[in-house]
Order: sequence, then C-alpha cells, then structure tokens
Amino acid sequence: MSLVEMPKADGAILSRKPEIVAALQSAIGKDGVIHDPEETLAYECDALTAYRCPPLAVCLPRSTHEVSAILRICSEMGLPVIPRGAGTSLAGGALPTADSIVIGVARMNQVLEADYDNRFVRVQAGITNLSVSGNVAEGGFFYAPDPSSQLACAISGNIAMNSGGAHCLKYGVTTNNLLGVTMVMMDGEVVEIGGAHLDPSGLDLLGIICGSEGQFGMVTEAVLKILPKPEGARPILLGFDANEVAGACVADIIKSGVLPVAMEFMDNPAIIACENFAHAGYPTDVEALLIVEVEGSEAEIAEQLEKIKAIAARHNPQVMRESNSAVQSDLIWKGRKAAFGAMGQIADYMCMDGTIPTSRLPEVLRRMQEMSADYGLGVANVFHAGDGNLHPLILFDANKPGDLEKCEAFGADILKLCVEVGGCLTGEHGVGIEKRDLMVHQYNEADLEIQMRVKDVFDPKWLLNPAKVFPMQASHSRRHGNRREAA
Repeated sequence: MSLVEMPKADGAILSRKPEIVAALQSAIGKDGVIHDPEETLAYECDALTAYRCPPLAVCLPRSTHEVSAILRICSEMGLPVIPRGAGTSLAGGALPTADSIVIGVARMNQVLEADYDNRFVRVQAGITNLSVSGNVAEGGFFYAPDPSSQLACAISGNIAMNSGGAHCLKYGVTTNNLLGVTMVMMDGEVVEIGGAHLDPSGLDLLGIICGSEGQFGMVTEAVLKILPKPEGARPILLGFDANEVAGACVADIIKSGVLPVAMEFMDNPAIIACENFAHAGYPTDVEALLIVEVEGSEAEIAEQLEKIKAIAARHNPQVMRESNSAVQSDLIWKGRKAAFGAMGQIADYMCMDGTIPTSRLPEVLRRMQEMSADYGLGVANVFHAGDGNLHPLILFDANKPGDLEKCEAFGADILKLCVEVGGCLTGEHGVGIEKRDLMVHQYNEADLEIQMRVKDVFDPKWLLNPAKVFPMQASHSRRHGNRREAA
C-alpha cells in the first residue's frame, strides 16, 4: 500500500449524484458532462500513475462563460473541483477525489489574438504548449517555455505549475513569460489579471496565481509573451567519466558568465535508454552527458562555444562533439525530449522534481547514488542542469510488494536533500499530492499559515483542488472552517 494518504469521499455528495449531474447538464449541455463510471476512469489519474481515484463527474466546457456556470453550481452545492489541463502532471496535481467534479479545458484550445508588433498572443488555456509556438512561427516568433511534455501539456497546466523546460536557463519559466490571465473564481466570478501591457501597479496577483496549482481559481485564457526566433542555435555534446565531474563542469560554466540557452544533464542509464529509443547519436560509453546549446549569429555561437569548450577541457571530457547540421541538432533534442518515454520502456518509475544551487550538483549527485545503493532501487538522472532543476527517475517494479513504498521513501529523501543543501521541493512539477506532506521540511508552521491565509481569500470553502499542496490535516481542518488549528 502506498504511503500517500488519499482523502475520503463525502458520502452525502456521492448520494446526490443524479441531482448534481442534472444541474451540470443544464448549464453546459449533456455532451459536456461525463458521468458514466467507466468513462470517468479516463480521468482517474494524471501522469503520476501510482495513485488513482475516479471522479464523480467530468465537465468539458468550451468557454469562460461555461466554466463560470459550472463553478457557480459547484460552489452552491459544496462540490470539490479539480481543474485539469492535459493530465501531464507528474506530482498528482490533477488527481481527483471520489466526490469531485473534474473540469477539463481540452475543448478550449483556440488562439484568440496574435499581436506581433507588441509581441504577445492571447490563447484559451487548453491549447497545448507546442501549438502556441506553431501558431506564431509564420510570423517569426516562438513561445519560450518548453517542458518535455510540450507536445501534449496545456497552457493551463503550465501556469498552474509554473513550468519551465530545457530553455528556461536563458528565457525563464512560465512566470517570466506570462502577461495576464482570465480566471474564474470558485463562486463563478470572472476576473482579468494583468494583460498585454507593462506590469500593473499594486499587488502582484499574477505572480501568486502562476504556480498556485489551481488553488485560487480556474484560468481559462492567458496572454503570453512571444519572442523573435533567434538567428541560429547549436548544441554541443560533452561526455564525462563521472556524474560528479559533469556536475562540476556545469557549475564552472555558470560561474564563467557564459549564458547558454540550455544545459541538460543525462547519466549513463538515461543516455542508453534515450539512444535506444531515439537513435540520437549519443555516446553510450560515458557516465554522464551534457547537452549545452547556445544561440545567436554565427560569430556569437562560435565565440560562446569556444569558451564552453575551454571550460569543459579542464574536466577532461571523453567526448566533445558539436552538432554540424540542423538534422543533428533536431536529433539531439529529440533524444532529450523522449527521455521520460524511453525510461518507461525499461521499468516503472517515479520522476522527482527538486531544485538545488548549481554549486552543490557534484555533492547531490554523489549522495543520490549512495541512496540508490541503500534502497536497492536504480535511479536515472535527466534534468535541467543550468538552473539546478533535478529530475531523478527512481526505477521500481509496481508489481513487486513493497517497491512502491521504497520508491516513495527514496524520493522523499532526495527532496529533503534538496532542501538541506539550500534548494527547494519543486522546480516545475508542483507540489500536488506527492510533496504536500514534505512541505513541513521546507516551511515552518508560520510560513504555512501565511500561505493558507492567501488561499482563504481566493477560495474560502477550500473546494478548489482539494488534498493538494498543503499537508492533509491542514487541508482537512481548513475545509471544515478551522482556521486556528489548520497550520
């Protein structure tokens, strides 16, 4: 049995299912409401598949107006709501409860406005990350955040988890590329925050909404910053005989003042899996591989790569190979983007997400290997090395009794290590259910109380995305109106 506690369903809500379904159908039509138990199974989990729970019903609205109508009904009837993008969360951020209504934005996938002069695009929140760049490519622009799941993940989920991606080292994560949102509050009120203009005066509400994991409201539209495509880009592969050496090289590149557009790390298990899957031309006889990409004019690319090669040479790389064509560059990134899927062919795995100071990379990589030996579970590392955003993949056998529990405990120790060395519990996957009970290792009681008071303001009944982010007992107390004992 998993160590993660699942919330119990409210029996009174379950007994009212026919009444609830009828009310939702009256608001958005029968074709927008899924309530057959067999069909709701498709929404019982997100990409963190170790935990499952079918919802009471699923709503698939097509507009902000319909989302508002659904939330108004849910608020009046006291129904928990699970906002859902594409279900690619790796922290259980879109996991339903049995008495909840999932509101998915998959049908809200249109570009509403593209303004190249002012460099922004307004989209519905269900559009996929990659589709944003695809829709503005003809104008010579792109959207910078590029998580590995960008082919499938929705902008709503990117905003909820403040997603990053390989190129966040130079361009930042979602919060650095988000200009405004249209958000529906739990009572159905529609609010506009930020927009296609300079930063507004007053409280930075957009800053707390981005990364809030659907705890404050449901984002239905977003205004995103778009950037001109760079003149050119080129990756280089650097192979090393030890993880710690690759980590030291990363730290030295960052300290030098050179700013690559991306710097990705893979250890040997990940290298072999990705090469077998994507045939990207990776060297499989090295223990660690760095993909470092720079961009700009040909002269700028050449100058930056010379500096990076000089730094790497001090660490005695076994491989130093520049891409010499667009095809090679695409293959290099195809291999990296396929990492999670490639590892899935080898074993069940749980993907962690913690962030550390880059100067501590060598130490943390060594200690993770020691933990791996102690737990008797393999670990493959593939992550955004440039900003210290780790994604260790813990390998286990879901059919072997006790393996899931060992995996969870191993993962918890990795995340505690991240906090111990001066980092944090999450970089871009969010807290969800996976890390909610570890929040006490990063925040004290007063810190958590302040955070929960912010949620009180936006969602007084604590109906939005229940059992996420905050420790279970705190969430339960808050939902039942106990403000003093919740922390």
